[in-house]
Amino acid sequence: MVNDAEKYRTEDDKQKATISDKNVLESYCFNIKSTIEDNKIKDNISENGKTTVMMKCNEVIAWLDANQLAEKEEYEHKQKELENICNPSITKLYKDAGGVPGGMPGSFLGGTAPGAAGAAGAAGQTIEEVD
Repeated sequence: MVNDAEKYRTEDDKQKATISDKNVLESYCFNIKSTIEDNKIKDNISENGKTTVMMKCNEVIAWLDANQLAEKEEYEHKQKELENICNPSITKLYKDAGGVPGGMPGSFLGGTAPGAAGAAGAAGQTIEEVD
């Protein structure tokens, strides 16, 4: 019975990590979109940069909807892929704006990036939980 409990605990921990990565990725997408659409700063980013970032965010959100049972590594790969597209534009936006009072939405530039923080990037909120 103890062995079974240990076996299931390991599986549960793996599932929890996968869902956490999924939630971090989804949160990152929505934070980026919110930042790009923010009236205070949206004029500080080029239309080309804005379009590229929004298209990539929408692509990742569509991928998340279609891949609810993806593996942890797939979510991590999508996170890195999205960060590679978004970080240059967002960093430039942040520098050009001279810093945004109160930090950027999601605090991904004012502190640790959600992808780098793991579950902490979701700020304790979860979109989906495992029973």
